[in-house]
Amino acid sequence: MADDVTVREDAGKSRFEIWVGDELAGFAAYRRHGEVDDFTHTEIADEFEGRGLGSRLIRAALDETRAAGHQVLPHCPFVRAFMDKHPEYAELVPAGERARFGL
Repeated sequence: MADDVTVREDAGKSRFEIWVGDELAGFAAYRRHGEVDDFTHTEIADEFEGRGLGSRLIRAALDETRAAGHQVLPHCPFVRAFMDKHPEYAELVPAGERARFGL
């Protein structure tokens, strides 16, 4: 499975998608406001749950967001929990907003 998993942004749908082969396994939706991305919802299809795909999706989405020079508001509980477990991503949240998200 590892070689057949890809994450890519679909800017037209305002989301990052994770694909297993040619099947859409899940997505992380966002709203972009200038250089701030509000992550609002993450979803992994039932048949793909339990494989770590959600974490892989969020890691890739946050890495791409960082590379674009954007900041993050983790309104999605899954994104917020991921950032809590991986403090190296907390710097993506504007300093004045970190306490609001418990980071």
